[in-house]
Amino acid sequence: MFFELHSGGERAVLVQIAVDGGANEPDLDEFIELVRSAGGDPAAVVRGSRRSPTARYFVGEGKLEEIASEVERVEAELVVFNHALSPSQERNLEAYLKCRVIARTGLILDIFAQRARTHEGKLQVELAQLKHISTRLIRGWTHLERQKGGIGLRGPGETQLETDRRLLRARVSAIESRLDKVRQQRAQNRRARQRAEVPLVSLVGYTNAGKSTLFNTWSDSGVYAADQLFATLDPTLARVEIEGLGGVIIADTVGFIADLPHTLVQAFRATLEETLNSSLLLHVIDVAADDREFLKTEVESVLDEIGAGDIPQLLVFNKIDLLEREPRITRDSEGRPDSVSVSAKTGAGLDLLRDAIGERLAGNFFRGCVELTPAQGKLRAALYEMGAVKSEDWLEAGGSELDIYLPESDWTRLKQQHGF
Repeated sequence: MFFELHSGGERAVLVQIAVDGGANEPDLDEFIELVRSAGGDPAAVVRGSRRSPTARYFVGEGKLEEIASEVERVEAELVVFNHALSPSQERNLEAYLKCRVIARTGLILDIFAQRARTHEGKLQVELAQLKHISTRLIRGWTHLERQKGGIGLRGPGETQLETDRRLLRARVSAIESRLDKVRQQRAQNRRARQRAEVPLVSLVGYTNAGKSTLFNTWSDSGVYAADQLFATLDPTLARVEIEGLGGVIIADTVGFIADLPHTLVQAFRATLEETLNSSLLLHVIDVAADDREFLKTEVESVLDEIGAGDIPQLLVFNKIDLLEREPRITRDSEGRPDSVSVSAKTGAGLDLLRDAIGERLAGNFFRGCVELTPAQGKLRAALYEMGAVKSEDWLEAGGSELDIYLPESDWTRLKQQHGF
């Protein structure tokens, strides 16, 4: 059950106010792209500045009249604020402007509602919408109230507003219960991967950085990818082979954005849990973006917020084809890869990315040559069963020398089991 905030193609007036003298002004280009991603038609933009928002309309009376004039001029059906509005501010603005008014949070929720494809994603979107709507219920349907008194209206009962709130609470509880089951299933899958010692590598980054394109190019998957904000909402996993490392699980995750509403962070906790259990994060950055350092900082801020700030990162500078740059790897002071420049669209540099991932994850694996006697046949069989043997040379004494590569924890366990 979705609450469609508006259908595509509506003419909209966009409002952006620089608060504190412009120190906290949001990105206007991103705001326009958000409206377009929701299917809206940005017909006019109203900008201004205030030391602090007003309690009644967020903007002052002069700016309110300017917005009303633009709404009438372009015949707008919608006014979108690139700010968080209180429920009372939204109602007051709608009453004055005679059209619908939504804030940044409502806009992002609408995009999410359009893009969710899996059952889990749809549940998460609905949960976020219900929590948002629950704060905006107003006293309506007065003709149905049973507590008002008067002839034909006396007697026990609840107001329509109370009924709406009760139904919302029941629906939220039901969705949270179903999402708990999804999280339990995810936890089981993660435990299975951990038992098998299969590393998980998550693609993270600002929305529209090219994560899904990289995922598709790398894994031959058919994940929806487009040059628009929030093209991906649902986590997708694929297994890829890394030279010298074996199988690795790659996870494509939802993109981050500045001022991501907390209701969405909470609602998509199950999606972000994949990130929390990663062995390595591939932080994909649009190298062609003018504000890439700001976007990088915003992503790191969200990662810290969800508890993933301490997970090792490898920076992936994507879209080098737009700048006509060559693929390359840079290394830190210890010689480890810390960034790779690639083009997910053309595939340039993906071989370097595989090598860099292999190097970064190799610390959790053991590689070396071991000599086994004929009496250690069970250990030899166990190594072959795990696919850990890269090559084997037979020795004159009857034993063999094996070149093995396997998780350090598995090698420690096998040595203990077989007394090696």
